[in-house]
Amino acid sequence: MNTLPRWSVKTGFTLFAGAVAALLCTLCATVFMVATHYLAGEYLTDEVTAAGDRVASQLEMRGHVQDPLPQDQIRYIQVVSPQGKVAAATRVLRGRPPMAPPIPEKEKKITTSVVCGKVFPRHECDLVVAQQVYLDGQRWTVYSAAPVVPAMVDPRLAGVVLGGMVLLPTSVIVYLSRRIAARTLRPVNVIRFELDEVNATCPGRRVPIPPGHDEIHDLAESINHTLGRLQTALEQQCRFASDASHDLRSPLTAMRVEVEDALGAPQLTSVNAVGSAVLRGLDRLEGIVSDLLTITRLDADVPGPCDQVDLAELVTTEMYGRPRRTKTIECRLRGGVLVLGDRLRLARLLVNLLDNAERHADTAITIRVYHHPDTDGDRRPAFGAAVLEVLDDGAGITPDQRELVFQRFARLDASRRKDPGGTGLGLPIARQIAEMTGGTLTIQDSPCGARFVLCLPLAPGVTPAD
Repeated sequence: MNTLPRWSVKTGFTLFAGAVAALLCTLCATVFMVATHYLAGEYLTDEVTAAGDRVASQLEMRGHVQDPLPQDQIRYIQVVSPQGKVAAATRVLRGRPPMAPPIPEKEKKITTSVVCGKVFPRHECDLVVAQQVYLDGQRWTVYSAAPVVPAMVDPRLAGVVLGGMVLLPTSVIVYLSRRIAARTLRPVNVIRFELDEVNATCPGRRVPIPPGHDEIHDLAESINHTLGRLQTALEQQCRFASDASHDLRSPLTAMRVEVEDALGAPQLTSVNAVGSAVLRGLDRLEGIVSDLLTITRLDADVPGPCDQVDLAELVTTEMYGRPRRTKTIECRLRGGVLVLGDRLRLARLLVNLLDNAERHADTAITIRVYHHPDTDGDRRPAFGAAVLEVLDDGAGITPDQRELVFQRFARLDASRRKDPGGTGLGLPIARQIAEMTGGTLTIQDSPCGARFVLCLPLAPGVTPAD
């Protein structure tokens, strides 16, 4: 079970910014305090050394110093003789023993140490700087000392640093982060509200596009593009359902009429006549259902096998297994035109084109397979490399209706007169198969009749045979 708090993006962003700001400010404050403590210690060492150096210079120049020694900011100064006795000291140290042990012979001229207690007040630690001075070959020692900079920070200073470098910047950053997050996410809330209002009754609504060219602007544009595609798909689905219902209702109505007439007047109707009428309706229903299943599989974009298909061989095979022909078919096939695709789907495409040509041709159908560009001098389409054409000598299709015939359930008046039992799905299925194979299916100009042109890419590395 997930027990983590579910924060909004604004709250999460604000908390993250505040935590990072507090961490960085605390780190900066710590570095500041450490650096201040270090610099203060260096400054104190320089001051103590300078005070002792002044006394050492007087001792070297005059050979003696006054007692008690004058004091300024440095209160603790002693001059120790070679015998280890205090020869002179500031007033607060008069009568006190040396503040530090003697310096060993091998030590450098100036040494520093920290001494706690002894000659200094109780619980006080002082920085002691010892300097060696040589007079007449004897070593004198000048001690100067001052209380060390405390490691513990003064509460007032800590309060000022904490408030000035941690609390104040963190509060400002948290406030600004929340304002920026709220302003940034305001278009997102508007987009979400609009998306909640989009439904099947108002598919044309779109989300507002915020100004600027940031990611939210791009997101809004992508959402509108998606909504446009969904609206188109919804309209196509509604139109498809309406057309399918209409086409399914027609054979069902015809069969119902035949059965009702037979039941109403059994003495005037034979079983064979009723059976024949019902079978015709069932054949049409079976054709519609079969086409609908094919379209469903194609819409699912399920990839089929990728075979190497010879278009000339495919046409020959389909023509051999085709039932008796009512029209003359002329085949002008060029061998070796190979494409990659699903053989069964390409065969279905060819059968649909041939069925359409037989319905509309007057006397003859021509099938052509060639490689583009060909050598026969004809003008070829500029797209695709493997071309299959199916031509008929019928009435043809006007240019303004050439795209209409590829819409599902769309049937021209001439088609309904010649074949009332058609489904209006053959050509849409053929075009969808062509596009899924990477090609195109279009209707081109022709001297007479309709000329369907299928263009597919040639299989890689294949050179068509002559």
